[in-house]
Amino acid sequence: MTKINHLLLFICMAGCLVACKKDSVEDNHDPIAQFTTDTNAIRAFVTKNNIVTKKDEQFGVFYQIIAPGTGNIEYVSTTQVTANYTGRLLDGTEFDSKNGAVFTMGGLIGGWQIGIPLIQKGGKIRLIIPSFYAYGNVRNGPVPANSVLDFTIEITDLK
Repeated sequence: MTKINHLLLFICMAGCLVACKKDSVEDNHDPIAQFTTDTNAIRAFVTKNNIVTKKDEQFGVFYQIIAPGTGNIEYVSTTQVTANYTGRLLDGTEFDSKNGAVFTMGGLIGGWQIGIPLIQKGGKIRLIIPSFYAYGNVRNGPVPANSVLDFTIEITDLK
């Protein structure tokens, strides 16, 4: 069941990126080459900063579980997540930070949909997300196109 959900997530993300083509940085964007570039940048970043991470082998999102939290919520697309989080670029630039933000799992970027289910209420995780599972080759506010994102997320409530 989980593999089917991940496959559907991948297809939806690919569709979203295709739909946003008019806003992309370049028409000849190669997502596979960008994914390789992102993965190499993440590996260099975690090595340089001595961050112990695991890599989700199916999707390539890097993560560090700081605290697993407690509970047994099975995440679905309608799960409501309340979180405190900070988002940074790999150069350390903070682009977003919120306390008590409320989201629905199905409305989150792919990297969060992959990483959040690894923890429960009270849990804290660091996600280092390749651009494909973030905003792809589209600029999103202060986040440049093709940006790897570094989030620290604490789940304060789940419904």
